Amino acid sequence: MYLAYMNKLSCKTGLIVLLMLACMATSQAQETLSKQLSLNGTTRDYIIYVPAVYDATTPVPLMFNFHGYLGQAEDHMNSTEMKPVADTAGFIVVYPQGSRFFGATHWNVGAWTAGSPADDLGFTEAMIDSVSEVYNIDQDRIYSCGFSNGGYFSFELACQLSERFAAIGSVGGKMSSETYAACSPSHAMPVITIHGTSDNVVSYSDSRPSGSKSVEQSRDFWISYNQIDRTPIVSDIPDSPIPDESTVQRYFFGNGISCSAIEHYRVIGGGHSWPGAWGNRDIDASAAIWDFVSQFDINGRIDCMSTAQVDLSAASDHLLVYPNPASAYIFIESEGSEISQYRIYSLLGQLLDTGTATPSQEINVTHLVPGTYILKTRTRVAQFSIVE
Repeated sequence: MYLAYMNKLSCKTGLIVLLMLACMATSQAQETLSKQLSLNGTTRDYIIYVPAVYDATTPVPLMFNFHGYLGQAEDHMNSTEMKPVADTAGFIVVYPQGSRFFGATHWNVGAWTAGSPADDLGFTEAMIDSVSEVYNIDQDRIYSCGFSNGGYFSFELACQLSERFAAIGSVGGKMSSETYAACSPSHAMPVITIHGTSDNVVSYSDSRPSGSKSVEQSRDFWISYNQIDRTPIVSDIPDSPIPDESTVQRYFFGNGISCSAIEHYRVIGGGHSWPGAWGNRDIDASAAIWDFVSQFDINGRIDCMSTAQVDLSAASDHLLVYPNPASAYIFIESEGSEISQYRIYSLLGQLLDTGTATPSQEINVTHLVPGTYILKTRTRVAQFSIVE
């Protein structure tokens, strides 16, 4: 009996040890790190959050989350509660720190920040490059969101650094007149906005703060640019039992270039807040932003592809897929590129496979049935066939 008791105790002890080791491994993989970089002789700060599920062998999305005017990166990280979303979805989050202009931390967007010397566009690009040197980042799936002044800056990134960003979100922010006038994206840009109709800091309906467009003007710019259907699908979000003196309507505008879309949450009676964290409780802004932007990469909606959207004859000169036709494996040869992130689509536009391959690395296609397919890298496309 004593031996049986000791064996049972030993098993329990072993299980506890295994659980402790598992927890230790998770905590070691999960990191929140304060970082610095030098830009034009100035030291800039940011915080990076790496979820425990991060796997260095697989490219992962990167999300920037910019604080508001007068804000601090650490406070914004703690208050917006995006880390739990990253834990589940497996993306890395960067919380940049704005520099000071007349003593106020800010992002340079024109309007009330006009005259700021801050090179925040250069800072953002430098962060992308720095993070990508350490972590395996999917360069086609880099996103930005922000609150208030940070939302304004996400629009600025969509306009001036669109070659690096796939989609953006804004909470309590909109476009400055300077951003609006100089906006020249390189591709259709999906946008999600969340804004309270009673926001007394960043007005929903007029140009306050000075030098701003309204929420609707900001939204309509992207509807026009993306050539999106102007008739929205409108739905009421169920009202939370937690009293918050506001309700939410969702407006969805779709069918744009490359299946781009615009999503807007109109928080009726809502103030200057980040819903789900403070203010309205009917939606979780962090989750809503991720749910929307994660549908897109820099080429458009991830599951959107058709032969009508690409000139295969022109593009195939720069991207070679062989053998063609193939039966079990293919290779990619792409001019001027050593490593290619690729996606394979059916002719109906269904995404069937994705990955990363070098010219000497075979891609297994035995799971594809005989037929014709489209292979697309970040900038090039080719057609190939599978035979028995």
